[in-house]
Amino acid sequence: MSKPSVQHTDDFGKLLLRVTLAGILLFHGVYKLTHGVEWIKPRLAQVGLPGALADGTYLAEVVAPLLLIVGYRVRLAALIIAFDMCMAIGLVLRHQIFALSPTAGGGWAIELQALILLAAISVALLGGGPYGIDRRKA
Repeated sequence: MSKPSVQHTDDFGKLLLRVTLAGILLFHGVYKLTHGVEWIKPRLAQVGLPGALADGTYLAEVVAPLLLIVGYRVRLAALIIAFDMCMAIGLVLRHQIFALSPTAGGGWAIELQALILLAAISVALLGGGPYGIDRRKA
């Protein structure tokens, strides 16, 4: 039995990263589909942004993850997710950026959001790999 090539494992790693990122975000997207995004609009207004931007959450947490799963326009979808996470951190969690969470065993208060953000940036930089509709290596 031969060892898998480095390229094969790199490509599988890209697939695993993008599908994992998409799966995590889809839970958030389904919640927003069933409960709405009205609660986001006042937070946008507090910083002088139009409430209509709240609807972009559907794009970032439903459409973009589906694109990641099927491997189409992966870099763009990942950038949309990264922007969404920047907005979430800026609008909802900005007061916790430099805080520890006593309920998470002393971990960073925004570690989940930071992990999603950095995973999205990583996918945007790496591309989707050949496993998907685009079938591009980069």
